[in-house]
Amino acid sequence: MVRLYQPETPRLLLRQWQPDDREAFAAMNADPEVMRYFPRCFEREESDGIADLCEELIRQLGWGFWAVELKATGEFIGFTGLHAPTDALAFAPCIEVGWRLARQYWGQGYATEAARASLKLGFEVLCLDEILSFTAKSNQPSLAVMQRLGMEYVEDFEHPALPEGHPLRAHQLYRLGARRWSADLGDPDTCIRMLNP
Repeated sequence: MVRLYQPETPRLLLRQWQPDDREAFAAMNADPEVMRYFPRCFEREESDGIADLCEELIRQLGWGFWAVELKATGEFIGFTGLHAPTDALAFAPCIEVGWRLARQYWGQGYATEAARASLKLGFEVLCLDEILSFTAKSNQPSLAVMQRLGMEYVEDFEHPALPEGHPLRAHQLYRLGARRWSADLGDPDTCIRMLNP
C-alpha cells in the first residue's frame, strides 16, 4: 500500500485534490496575471486534466503537487509540492519543488510556507539528496521564493519545451541539498501526517 502524506503548516493544509477544487483551479489557470510566466492560459478542460494528473500521481506515489487549502477558511488557494519533471531537461531525472497560487493570495508568504513544507517531506521523509526548482528568468517573484527557501543558484538554461526566441525560454535553475537543509533550514512548524500508516 502506498503511504499518503499530507503536510500541514500553521496556516496551510497540503492535501489530495477534491472535485470542488476544479472550478477555482480553472479560474486561476485562466488568469493572465497568474499565467504571466507560462506560455499561455489554460482552457477549463486542460486545467481539469492537470488537476486529474496531480491527483493520480499523489495516489500512486503518496506525494506530488498537492492542493493547498487555507486552514482558516477552507479555501483552495493553489497548489504546491514535489514533482519529477518529464521534459527533456539536461539535469533530469530530478525532483523539483513548485507552486502556483491564485492572485488574491500573493504577497502573504503562502508560497514560501507551503514550499518549505514540501521540502521538509522531501528531505526528512523521502530522504532525497537534493531538490531543484526552476522558472523563467523574468519570473522575479518565484526566484525570490527560491532564495527565501535557502536554495542556491546553479545556472541559466534554455527550456527545451519552448521554441528558440520565445521570451520565456531563458530559465534559471536553483538547488537545495539535504545537508544544508538539515544543518540550517529545518522547519519545526510543519507537521507531516501519514493518512494510512
